[in-house]
Amino acid sequence: MNLNKVILIGNMTRDPELRSLPSGQPVVNFGMATNRMWKGNDGSQQKQTEFHNVVMFGKLAEITKQYLQKGSLVMVEGRIQTRSWQGQDGVKKYKTEIVGEKMQMGPRNSGAGNYKPPEHAGSTAGSQAEEEIATVEYPEDEIKPEDIPF
Repeated sequence: MNLNKVILIGNMTRDPELRSLPSGQPVVNFGMATNRMWKGNDGSQQKQTEFHNVVMFGKLAEITKQYLQKGSLVMVEGRIQTRSWQGQDGVKKYKTEIVGEKMQMGPRNSGAGNYKPPEHAGSTAGSQAEEEIATVEYPEDEIKPEDIPF
């Protein structure tokens, strides 16, 4: 059995670029950075950043272009793909990218605690559910989303 599966959570390094294939299907490209942090042998904080090229197609491409921009936190689930082509200088070139099949946007503000539900004229069941989401409090011994370093 084989599996080509990638899940990345990181920040966009450039605004999404939306184009169309000759078939008319939308395609978007953007860069993404992920960080790995650990303590070194001397106890100091170490950090390594990896940069990824991401491509998405169809409705997902349109949503990405509409709602995300450089710096946005995003989770991408997809597969790794390497393309090759002959350069104008005759040298074979390669590009490895993540083909996004699913995407989840991060919070628009800096943390879930800043969530503010939309104002509604009347009280409805939907607004009550939104108020419950807005008043979530985290126990002190748990990790808060705003404490995650990326």
